[in-house]
Amino acid sequence: MYIKIIIFISTIIFCFSVYSFPIPKNNEVEYDIIRKNKVIGSHKIKFENNEEGLIVETNINIIVKVLLITAYKFSHTSEELWIDGNFIKINAHTDFEDEREYFIKGEEKKEFFTASGMDGELEIKKNILPSNFWNIKILEEEELFDTQKGIVRKINVKKLGLEEIEIGGMNYNCKKFTFNASNHPKDKGPFPEYTLWYSENDELMKFKFTNWKDNKVVTLIRKIITEN
Repeated sequence: MYIKIIIFISTIIFCFSVYSFPIPKNNEVEYDIIRKNKVIGSHKIKFENNEEGLIVETNINIIVKVLLITAYKFSHTSEELWIDGNFIKINAHTDFEDEREYFIKGEEKKEFFTASGMDGELEIKKNILPSNFWNIKILEEEELFDTQKGIVRKINVKKLGLEEIEIGGMNYNCKKFTFNASNHPKDKGPFPEYTLWYSENDELMKFKFTNWKDNKVVTLIRKIITEN
């Protein structure tokens, strides 16, 4: 019995130490993307353990229509590999509304994290984290790997204290932050300031930004899965 307890406790400690971010129930999370009170897309993240390690798959799809005509379209997919809490590899694809389309690759080597994207081949510090807002640990960093363009951005984060938000008729006490990142010469516009809300157990519940083109607020709200 004593040995079983030790094994159980060790397993719990191992699970929490291996992953630097919480794994949601059902191993997936989804957000509605809302603009002008209308859902214009979805942001989904799936977590899967296999023989390689932990696979984190992200899919973002946005379509804005005006009078049944598509006025704006955006898609992004990425697959991250994590081993023992370390970001090891990424393959991603981003298709913007204009001519911009980026195929992003990155992999940890012996001394560097080598990557390719909007600026071609890069050698980056080995322990860099991807810009996935789900992982609250990114807010402690000075720079991140932009998974949509395959570049490095310096970031600035401010803590705004606690705030209670309502999602699906439920109230959640959340830690609130603002997130800013450096601009790049090839960006079509300024990098938007994001506001982020994380639950008490560090799960991302909501985030928003203002689109510089039309000054409209875009909000991503977590879809809550209720248990029957």
